[in-house]
Amino acid sequence: MNKFSFFEATSVEEALEHVNSTVSATIQANASPGASVLKAGGIDLLDLVKEGLSKPKKLVSIRNISGLNEISFDEKKGMRLGANVTLAEIAANAQMKTDYFALYQAALQAATPQIRNMATLGGNLAQRTRCWYFRSKYHECYRKGSSTCFAQIGENEYHAILGNADCASVHASSLATAIMAFDAAVEITGKEGKVKIVSINEFFVSPDVDRKRETILEASEIITAVILPKVKENVKSQYIKMGERESNDWPLAEVAVVVEMNGEKCKKANIVLGAVAPVPFVSKEATDAIKGQVINKETAISAGKAAMVWQHRFRRMLIKFPFLRP
Repeated sequence: MNKFSFFEATSVEEALEHVNSTVSATIQANASPGASVLKAGGIDLLDLVKEGLSKPKKLVSIRNISGLNEISFDEKKGMRLGANVTLAEIAANAQMKTDYFALYQAALQAATPQIRNMATLGGNLAQRTRCWYFRSKYHECYRKGSSTCFAQIGENEYHAILGNADCASVHASSLATAIMAFDAAVEITGKEGKVKIVSINEFFVSPDVDRKRETILEASEIITAVILPKVKENVKSQYIKMGERESNDWPLAEVAVVVEMNGEKCKKANIVLGAVAPVPFVSKEATDAIKGQVINKETAISAGKAAMVWQHRFRRMLIKFPFLRP
């Protein structure tokens, strides 16, 4: 691990003044050697430094910036979560459990209690992929700029099954799956205090668009909040995580479902799949399968099968056109 200095920022503007490279999160995961990087909880940053993927000269802490660790709720506008709110604080919030149950579940089931008390919302959304080829300093993979995705022909039991033509890494944020299901927005602040609000659906960047980044964050920008819209009384939500172990494990697959009901029937739904693609995957096919239907075991199975239609079509295409195989 290389030596670095530490600076405690007292404001977002002050933090960004000390950053001199491309921002890749509330941390700067892909910063060049010698760059200053932002640190909140530091969970992903510490791993990247230990793995030799990030070699910062200076860490700029944003952990104690006033306002970034606040949760507020408005009856008309919904909930605002500061970027430095921890996963544990999200899971402990009573309003969250009542109105945004799927996100409450995602936060409660993420990682270990120790990590949940350190990891922040902004850092969780902007963390880099945990693909073992990307994390290995011995593999110059597609994400690092080469033409090779080693997961296509190597060990890939934990890799993407959807949207994996160029890169088979999976998105690491469980919270992103639930947040996307609620049609949330991300508040981004840049230099001179300029603030922009972007849909969570536009926040993540697929590797076929830009292989070296996971989000739309530009230089000298930082996540400052996530905004959850007010939910109606007839809205129900659920988050399910499947892993090899019952707790404290990375998901093999996960799903967040937000359903607006009309009596016993589904009026509107958002179904988002996690840990199956390089970005959180919105399944329109699964949504269409339950829209207007009574929610029961049969319709749930139909939605699950519909969610895999895209994968089945891709497999049939490879059988018909084998030269398309990587």
